[in-house]
Amino acid sequence: MSEKTYKTLEEFYPYYLSEHRNRTSRVLHFIGTGLALVLLALFLLRWQWVYLLLAVVSGYAFAWMGHFFFERNRPATFTYPVLSLISDFRLFFEILTRRRGFRAES
Repeated sequence: MSEKTYKTLEEFYPYYLSEHRNRTSRVLHFIGTGLALVLLALFLLRWQWVYLLLAVVSGYAFAWMGHFFFERNRPATFTYPVLSLISDFRLFFEILTRRRGFRAES
């Protein structure tokens, strides 16, 4: 049986959400993405490459902890890096604006 192939964000995002049902995993994603955005801003303000490196590491470290220890699934980043990154920011801003919560909807 072959895995479904996603071509658009609209097709991919429901799958992304289904892979992020665990509350702790969503919290870890939110923290990692928020920290990555702060570090990215510091990079843009100071032009010190260490901030960019730390942004990437923190974003992925928190997310992968969520996947490996709480979701117990394989991060979609390995198969869909661009769609996963966009979806991560989308979920972050949906949680930030309270359009979506830390708990997965039924």
